[in-house]
Formats: sequence, structure tokens, C-alpha cells
Amino acid sequence: MQPQYIETTRVVIVGAGDVGAHTAYSLMIQGIASEIVLIDIDKNKCMGEVLDLVHGLSFVKPMRIWAGGYSDCRNADIVFICAGKKQKPDQSRLELVRPNAKIVSKIVKNIIRYTKKAIILVATNPVDVMTYVALKVSGLPSHQVFGTGTNLDSSRFRWALAEKFGLAATSMHAFLIGGHGETAVPVFSHANIMGKNIAELPGYNLLTARKICNKVKNAAEEIIRKKGATFYSIALSVSEIIRAILYDENHVLLVSSLLTGQYGLKDVCLSLPSVIGRTGIKKIIEIDLTPNELNELKRSAKIIQEIIKKIKM
Repeated sequence: MQPQYIETTRVVIVGAGDVGAHTAYSLMIQGIASEIVLIDIDKNKCMGEVLDLVHGLSFVKPMRIWAGGYSDCRNADIVFICAGKKQKPDQSRLELVRPNAKIVSKIVKNIIRYTKKAIILVATNPVDVMTYVALKVSGLPSHQVFGTGTNLDSSRFRWALAEKFGLAATSMHAFLIGGHGETAVPVFSHANIMGKNIAELPGYNLLTARKICNKVKNAAEEIIRKKGATFYSIALSVSEIIRAILYDENHVLLVSSLLTGQYGLKDVCLSLPSVIGRTGIKKIIEIDLTPNELNELKRSAKIIQEIIKKIKM
């Protein structure tokens, strides 16, 4: 009898710090990938994280997890980059640009030595700028290199709205576009519950909207002040993106990618609703925006573009 061929799905995580380790754990407990490889310059830390994970393999779906090197990218479906300098309390993500651009550039050069087929997913901050760096250094098509973008911002937005209106976060249909973090643009015009816009709900007003925006935009900074880093929610967000890729879900997610004329914007990486599947970004969806939302999106793009200009590629 011929042995049955079982397709493996390999995710390589570059950076075994808080985000990388928790992403590996999230992928593991959800059984999303059959192979998870961690890479880090701190080999002892990397091995320690792997040992802590593999000791729990008897509780989850069968899979392999190991501490590896860039040569393991050769058979990877996805390479997730989360290595870089961490954001400190009261520090803007945008202050991390120069040191993290060097780190991401070096990582991408190592990746493409072994594969030009894997999808490269970036979470290193500031993620929109680092996505642009990774894309340009790799020379790969833009559908294959993208960032985690405002996928997490959008989850925070849904949670904040759900808290206000006493609903489950999964019942809120709302998202942010543009740059991740401080420059994210909440799209209130499309925020709804089963098609009913939130502006029609009791208790909604402009002051409420502004409070919710501030809560979302300052969420990461608040967590960093209180516990030093964010990692649970970003790990879940990354897992959602990775699952959409590996299982060709055609899930519409808010990821950061190169814009090629959408809303008149070019040569900048920002988040817009994007169809995610096995080949990466299959389609970017342009939605109707209010004049104010469009102005805010263009403002977000200008800020990111100005930062990109300061990087020596």
C-alpha cells in the first residue's frame, strides 16, 4: 500500500522575543501550522522558548517545532519577521525607524538567499515603514510581502465599540485603515452592527467617537507603560493572517501593503481591506470614504512617506 502524502505547512518566525514566542504558542495551540521554526540571534533564548513549547506537544495536534536557521526558510510557506528594537514607554513607534530598518534589511537578505517563494509577513515597528523596507530589499511582488498593519488596531476598535454598546466584540463590524498606531484612521462611516450604522445607536455622539479613537490609538502605549510590551493580541492577529494564507480562506483583513493608486496614493505601504489567501494579497478593496476619512488617510500616507524618505535604502 502506498503511503499517503501529507502536505506540510511551515511557518518560520524570525525573532523569538515576546511577539515571536507568543505567536508560535498561538499557532501551536490552534494547530494552524504543521511545522514552526524559530530563529533568533540569541540562540539560548530561542532554544529555551522552543523547549518550553515542545514540552506541551502531547496536548495539541501533531506538529514539529524547532530552533533553526535561515536555511529553514527554503521550504517555508510563510516567514514572519518580528525581530527589532522594542518600543519603550512614551516612545513613538516611528522613533524605531533607523535601527529597525537595518535589522529588517539584513533579515530579508538572509531570507531571499534561500527562498523567493515564501510569503513574508512583517510585524516589526513601525510596521508600515518596515513593510516598505522588506518589499524593496526583497525585490518580490507586493502581494507576497506585507505587514500586519491595522489588523490589531481594528480588533481594538471593535472591542472599544463593543464595550461602549454592551455587545460582543465579534458582533461589531468596524475597522481602521491607513498607518498602524498613531496615524490609523477609524472608518466610522462603515462601523455597523448587522448593517445598522453605529451613529444610529443610542448613546453615540461625536464626543463618544473621539473618546473611542483615543482609546484605540493609545492602547499599545498604555499596555507598554503597565507591563512593558504587547504580545497576546498581536500574536492572535498574526495567527489569523497566517491561517488565512495557509488555508486559502479569502478572508478580508486589514494588512499593510504597497499602494499602487488606490485613493490616488502610490509608493507607500498602508492598510486597506485586503483579500488574503494562499498567494498572499489577492485583492485590495477600495471602499467609499467620507471626505474627512479620505483626508485622514492621505495625511497618514504623507507621514509614512516622509519617514520612508529619511531611510537610506
